[in-house]
Amino acid sequence: MHMADALISPAVGGTMLAATTGVAAYSIKKLQNEMDEKKIPLMGVMGAFVFATQMINFSIPGTGSSGHLGGGMLLAILLGPYAGFLTMASILLIQALFFGDGGLLAYGCNVFNLGFYTCFIAYPLIYKWFIRKGVTSKRIFAGSMASALVALQLGAFSVVLETLLSGKTELPFGKFVLLMLPIHLAIGIVEGLVTAAIVTFVWRARPEILEKAVNGEALGNISMKKVLTGLSIAVVVVGGLFSWFASANPDGLEWSIEKIAGTTELKAPDGIHKILSEIQSKTALLLTFRTLSTKIGRIFSFRCRMNP
Repeated sequence: MHMADALISPAVGGTMLAATTGVAAYSIKKLQNEMDEKKIPLMGVMGAFVFATQMINFSIPGTGSSGHLGGGMLLAILLGPYAGFLTMASILLIQALFFGDGGLLAYGCNVFNLGFYTCFIAYPLIYKWFIRKGVTSKRIFAGSMASALVALQLGAFSVVLETLLSGKTELPFGKFVLLMLPIHLAIGIVEGLVTAAIVTFVWRARPEILEKAVNGEALGNISMKKVLTGLSIAVVVVGGLFSWFASANPDGLEWSIEKIAGTTELKAPDGIHKILSEIQSKTALLLTFRTLSTKIGRIFSFRCRMNP
């Protein structure tokens, strides 16, 4: 659900960036009460895990589309809403600057769509409702599934609304929303399953982490070795092993755009869009390596077909 700059007008991009900056400033202020030396490494390893999962797409059977995890619910549940939102903002900033994934003008939109709805709506209003009488594996599963589905639907609808307000006539509101919501419903199911699995692992290893996050408290003297080790291994497996099986199909957003406009990418206008695109092309060094590796892979595949 990483929006490109071509989908956003400067007015909408600037407004959403201001809103995101405001939420980030508020989160920094609130986080002072629960930050300690144990929280920082947990934020780091969770950020690395979500970063890795966002970069790897899985196929959605029967659609020709693919999806990737957002990770916002996972961050909110394990870190709390404030640390979760700031971690998501950091992840998306790195992806935009160094991987060219998501536009700079659309940065505020992307953080809001992936971070705000998960951390400040789905987490407190849905997930916490399911665990209000105590944490069990069944309640973690139900809360994770329900909150992930709602958060993904809100984020997908927000994308459609942002393109509407940006005046993108190539994407009529009715058609766009009828494609975006169902495809992200399927993605939300996978999101909920993965979220439930990771949260259950942490709960069984160190239930105090979830309790501290819910109450907005510092982690204190909780031993983090088992949790950090397990999550670190998950980062290596996802980034190293699963990347070989990543789907090449367009993601839910690109698929929806292609169904309507006949292309996965709309043409960006000149002006601020062009300026930001040039900046991003200079900073996204890793995008160059990724593009090169993709071309090498296609050449190798072609030669194998030619020389069986």
